[in-house]
Amino acid sequence: MKWLNAIKRFQGASPLSFRMLAYILVCSSVFTVFATGVQIYSDYRKDVGLVDQRLELIKTSYQSSLARSLWSLDQKLLRVQMQGILNLPDIVHLELLIYPDTEIVMGQVPADSDTKSDKVILKHSADEVYELGELTITASLDEIYKQLRARVFVILTTQAFKTFFLSIIILWIFNYLVTRHLGKMAKYTLGLNIHALNQPLTLNRKQPKGSPDELDQVTSALNSMRTTLLRDIEKQNQDANEIRRLSLAIEQSPSSVLICDDRWSITYANQKFRQLTGHNLNTIIGRHPKSLTLMSQDKEQNDQLWHNIEIQVERAGMWQGEMHSTRQGGEKFWEQVVITPIRNEEGVTTQYLILGEDISVRKHYEQQLLKQANYDLLTSLPNRMLALDRLKLALAQSRRDHSLVGLMFLDLDNFKTINDTLGHDAGDALLVEAARRISNALRGNSTVARLGGDEFLIILPNLEHAEDSDVVGERILAAFSVPFDINGQEIFVSTSIGIAVYPLDCDNSSTLLQYADAAMYQAKSKGKSAYQRFTPDINQHSRERLKLDAYLRKALENREFTLNFQPIVEAATGRLVGAEALLRWDHPELGRISPDTFIPLAEESGLIIPIGEWVLEEACSVTAGWNRRLEQTLSIAINVSPRQFRDRSFVDAVDKALSDSGLPASKLELEITERLLLDNTLETNEILRALDDRGVRLSVDDFGTGYSALSYLKSYPFDSLKVDRAFVKDVMTESEDAALVTAIITMAHSLGLSVIAEGVEDTQQLHFLRTKGCDFAQGYFYSRPVPADEFLEWVEENQRLRASS
Repeated sequence: MKWLNAIKRFQGASPLSFRMLAYILVCSSVFTVFATGVQIYSDYRKDVGLVDQRLELIKTSYQSSLARSLWSLDQKLLRVQMQGILNLPDIVHLELLIYPDTEIVMGQVPADSDTKSDKVILKHSADEVYELGELTITASLDEIYKQLRARVFVILTTQAFKTFFLSIIILWIFNYLVTRHLGKMAKYTLGLNIHALNQPLTLNRKQPKGSPDELDQVTSALNSMRTTLLRDIEKQNQDANEIRRLSLAIEQSPSSVLICDDRWSITYANQKFRQLTGHNLNTIIGRHPKSLTLMSQDKEQNDQLWHNIEIQVERAGMWQGEMHSTRQGGEKFWEQVVITPIRNEEGVTTQYLILGEDISVRKHYEQQLLKQANYDLLTSLPNRMLALDRLKLALAQSRRDHSLVGLMFLDLDNFKTINDTLGHDAGDALLVEAARRISNALRGNSTVARLGGDEFLIILPNLEHAEDSDVVGERILAAFSVPFDINGQEIFVSTSIGIAVYPLDCDNSSTLLQYADAAMYQAKSKGKSAYQRFTPDINQHSRERLKLDAYLRKALENREFTLNFQPIVEAATGRLVGAEALLRWDHPELGRISPDTFIPLAEESGLIIPIGEWVLEEACSVTAGWNRRLEQTLSIAINVSPRQFRDRSFVDAVDKALSDSGLPASKLELEITERLLLDNTLETNEILRALDDRGVRLSVDDFGTGYSALSYLKSYPFDSLKVDRAFVKDVMTESEDAALVTAIITMAHSLGLSVIAEGVEDTQQLHFLRTKGCDFAQGYFYSRPVPADEFLEWVEENQRLRASS
């Protein structure tokens, strides 16, 4: 029975087994007629059963694959699969009905043929079960009848039994050597899929000697196919992972990404682009990227930009630069863009990659830095660097147009005094208002710049006549004639203007600047609130001023300064009480230089501080020497400049001068200019209090010539005030001056201050002062300022005269 079961298995499993069995049965029929008769009926039933089994096998083997092909609408694969079924034994006709009304027919039913049919319902299961169609399979029974006739023929042969047993042996051998291995191969092949590739195919047989047989070849081929599938699947997985990584990298890139096709139509935009611009992917798909920058500039300029980009990308393989892009709401922003082509293996451009980065913040800071580098932060005017650049451009344009360029150098008169008096905040407010007035006085293509401090530069391009600059100067002076309102206080400030014209005065920017600066100082020397055109003699004056500044810087080191002393006497009695120390400069080449000439230079350069310290030390030392020699004790009065007074080491310098000389603090009187009284700051108050605490006497110098801040006199610890020589000079001829001097003396005495009158030159002036109660007098009536040794001789002579009288 085992061998019969084996026969049945092979008959149902393989057409090859079926054919082998058919030949064996034919041979067996020759062996015996009787047995064949019985066997014919049995075999007939078997053969019909085989057909049924074959039909059932087709249903089970092909139903799912046909359903998948039908579900994917792959008619080509359907026809290949149906052709495979049609090639099976006994299968002669296939009819596939695809719901609802499509039909595929293959094969043909022979005429007068006995057939057997079966139907297969093709279904696909997803979330639901779908019936896709119906396959009708028709098998012919002609072959069975043919085999029966053959078996009858075999029965008629005398060797039926011999052949039958021989066929059984052959069949067993074939089964052992071939069919069982084929079955295993078929089973292995049916179970082969992407999830079951780890186990190779092995056959339970001895390895044949010599060359591999067909079974080994098929086994090797199947295993090779398995290895190839494994390798392909692994490669596909790697490719899929790589694609997934690249896709995630692009989608999550911190830079915006656009991908365009070979015609520059947008096909992809990543998440960063959508966040940056607010554009939805659906709204920009198919559009040219230049449509995203169209709102930032005119159409012609935008088209030209992208035309140049496309050319650059094709020629150089990349374009990068800055673009003014637009968000969905119309907001403009700066973007750093890099555009590169994506080429295939043949080097043909198939796509374009556009990377963008929002640089609006960086551009904002760049603009701020550019403004800080080129504009004055206080007035928002161009600074020196930008002004010089514009001056060079104006000169270049002038050379092309054969026009004139006017250059004006402005300096605010007495700005330092106001800045020192009212403080830096008031000075800044004054500069801002001055800048506004200057700008309003100019025409559109002119440039006004702040060079620093209180200096301004004006560039007047395209002038037809040099005199046109004079008109501008007049407008500026008129603008400054209106008082300035600084923190509620009305202040009058004028300006001095120097003018140089290119190319009439010179042919280069640096010299033009120098000449305008020299002309400005000439305007100041004319009395300020004026403008001055450059002339050659001004250049000489400017050179002399620069030379004088250089000499001044070496004067202290070369011991070129000396002190002259003028006596201060008691007006009522003529008794000498002290002297005023006056600085003189004797240059070895230039001779004696007037204080009115070098003191302003020292103030501007800051040299007044070391010079003032030397004056303090020298005057205190000389006075202490006199007091040790003379029978009386004299005091010494010294002028202090505002810049020296505000120096942080000023009080220390006073302490050092007194300590080194041994002069009592009460014998030192510091004369402070009247304008310092308006600077009602904590710093001023502290310095004055510190000096008063040390016993140093304080005096207001040249009272009545400055701001006349009478209300501030009682706020500070002053001991005396000095009436300016300009008022004393005309007390006998001008009733106004006489009344003013009288009022000053009366007011000072009411505040407990003593009064010193400067510039007393005759007896009549002295008599007037005595009658008005003036305390002390000083002037040529007593003595001119003289060196220390001559002053000592004058003192000794004065003592002898007083003793003899």
